[in-house]
Amino acid sequence: MQTNNPSEMDIRLLNENEEAPYALLLDADPSKEMVDRYLAKSEVFVAMANKEIIGVYVLCAVDKHCTEIKNIAVAEGFQGKGIGKRMLEDAFEKARQRGYKEIIIGTSTTSIGPLYLYQKAGFEVDHLLKNFFTDHYPQPLYENGIRCKHMIVLKKDL
Repeated sequence: MQTNNPSEMDIRLLNENEEAPYALLLDADPSKEMVDRYLAKSEVFVAMANKEIIGVYVLCAVDKHCTEIKNIAVAEGFQGKGIGKRMLEDAFEKARQRGYKEIIIGTSTTSIGPLYLYQKAGFEVDHLLKNFFTDHYPQPLYENGIRCKHMIVLKKDL
């Protein structure tokens, strides 16, 4: 069942005994090895509607002042309804509650939609990690018909 209203959605911490929603996580990051590596040291939050997981984001501490959104994804049938925006706002609030002063997020330079969303949410370009996707992923990745090579890292003060 789909919700047309993101206010009908709840966001909660994934319980330790629950399996991570890999179908969603792998939509945003196609390497299970990379996902498993950061899940081990992160908090996973899920967006729920009608007892169904419709979104996920992962927070991982960088240092005592900064945290990173390592992964954020919304189920295909729920995209374009403000759910990603709500999850970003929730991530900002959770990061503030944990005492962080800044939050970062990285994405491919080819990720036009996410880059738009992140900047609209207040993130600003911080730096570029050249050849991140060619160096860390064995198979070439493509988005919007363009090979993913570089990661753009954006930062927001909280």
